[in-house]
Amino acid sequence: MAFVLPVLFALLAAFSNALATVLQRRAALSVPQTQGFRPGLILDLLRRPVWLGGMLAVVVAGVGQAVALATGPLSLVQPLFVLELPLALLLASLLTGNRLPEVVWLAVGGVVVGLGVALASAAPQGGRTEVPLDRWVPALAACAGLVVLLAAAGFKRPVGKARAGCLGAATAVCYALTAGLMKDSMRVLDTDGLVGFLTAWQTYGFALAGVCAVLLLEHAMQGGPLVASQPALTLGDATVSLLLGVVLYREDVRGDWWLLPQLVGVALIVVGVFNLARCGADLRTAQ
Repeated sequence: MAFVLPVLFALLAAFSNALATVLQRRAALSVPQTQGFRPGLILDLLRRPVWLGGMLAVVVAGVGQAVALATGPLSLVQPLFVLELPLALLLASLLTGNRLPEVVWLAVGGVVVGLGVALASAAPQGGRTEVPLDRWVPALAACAGLVVLLAAAGFKRPVGKARAGCLGAATAVCYALTAGLMKDSMRVLDTDGLVGFLTAWQTYGFALAGVCAVLLLEHAMQGGPLVASQPALTLGDATVSLLLGVVLYREDVRGDWWLLPQLVGVALIVVGVFNLARCGADLRTAQ
């Protein structure tokens, strides 16, 4: 159960996030595009019921992710969110009645097999339950600095692949940081109860990072084609989360000759994600 429970809840969260992506994409394309960062974009989206449905799916995903992180290592839970992209394309196809071409199914198979091979060979486990503040400070500074640099680079560029890729990568860092802080806040909830959870800085930290992720995600969706934003978001989230798990939580992944199948799995995931993003460019099936 130590392995099954976090995996099941992570898959639930990935499915909910995929549904949210489909609904939010439709909503984002129904409002006027913006060339810069515009918090008022959220006010426009609030008038779209489909966006509210997407946000409800985000809440369900957040609950599932919280349970998964409370019961399993960060380096196991977050890479499972790579499945969001194939799930989003499959859901979009079901909602619109459009059949997906064979190449999409092959790419989906590549992502699933690659993820299974990578996680089975890495076998992430263990790690500390509590991260001291002196380890959080440099991690927070590094993540915040990277988000600012990527977002600034994205907003300086016109609508297109470069803009979408930068904003997608910035969103990925926010998502990974949200997960890392959420895992620590779940530990506080378990040890200190609801009062401790509501007074812990980690709780407000992951809430702030999550809000930033939502804002950046909406701008990334408007910023350019899916083929640019989604690989940066999907692969960036998994990569940064793995680094946070190893660096902050001291989680163990197998090395030595196990690195070979891990690299094979990662290669399958990367190829599959890029092919899926290209096949679903601009997620036309969701419009």
